[in-house]
Amino acid sequence: MNKRVCGVLGISSIMANWNADFTGYPKTTSAGETFGSDKALKYPMKKMWDNEGKKVLYIKSMKLSENKKKETVLAPRSLKERYEQIFEVKNLKECKDTKEVLTNLFKAEDVKNFGATFAEEGNNISITGAVQIGQGFNKYDGTEPEEQQILSPFRDASKDNAKPDSEEAKNSTLGTKIVSNEAHYFYPFTINPLAYKEFVELGVTDGYTEEDYNNFKRTSLVSATSFATNSKVGCENEFALFVEGEEDLYLPNLSEYIEFEKGNDKNIIQIKCSDLINSLGSKIKNVEIYYNPYTTELQSELKGAKIFNIFTQEEV
Repeated sequence: MNKRVCGVLGISSIMANWNADFTGYPKTTSAGETFGSDKALKYPMKKMWDNEGKKVLYIKSMKLSENKKKETVLAPRSLKERYEQIFEVKNLKECKDTKEVLTNLFKAEDVKNFGATFAEEGNNISITGAVQIGQGFNKYDGTEPEEQQILSPFRDASKDNAKPDSEEAKNSTLGTKIVSNEAHYFYPFTINPLAYKEFVELGVTDGYTEEDYNNFKRTSLVSATSFATNSKVGCENEFALFVEGEEDLYLPNLSEYIEFEKGNDKNIIQIKCSDLINSLGSKIKNVEIYYNPYTTELQSELKGAKIFNIFTQEEV
């Protein structure tokens, strides 16, 4: 691929929890700003590739194994075991050919896009990904956490020693589900195909190709919508901006130029970097904007930009 890409990916979260911290509440900075980590955006993409039968290395997978008591337990695979599973390698310890390991790593969709840190069995490998995704900050100023109490249909067996007629023995265990009333996250990203130049020279990959880019774009537009877990139902892809340019196109963090506000009938997304991008002239090859026209009004003055319905992928 002989172009550099910069852009923004937008995720809406309605009565859902796009990215929780260890307390269960939506992640916030020390200043109280709600944000989502890059891992929260990458995971649905990796899960989608995995469901499609593509090789994905850095994703949790389970196996049945025996513990020290000879009991069969469910446990996650180690990185070594995951590598052996997806690349059909009998024992990574026996592989002394680093070129073979590198070649295999570049066959994994997540590694080809996001890079890898692989320090296993004598192979200490670091790959800086062609695709770099930043932190996604919430642009809606009305975001508030909502805590829901959940009643379990089962009694708490740990209270069995309580008196049979006590409220403690009768009550079912109580759980909690924490969501945001509404949040709108905007993630900046860049794609630099030259990141793999050295590895191309080593003969372990053909580099970041147009096919890789199209695969990333396809997945980035739908993966959040498709990933419907209990906490993620209500999270959807609602916006995407792709600015394709020459290999020496260097743009600032474009998510800083996106503004979101509530309108009377629809949400309003404003693209405030029109003057910057329009001024670059021939350095810009193509600009594409995807959004949800059913809930959102788009305000943009980007010249020659192609605008698409994010769900139908049809030009509007």
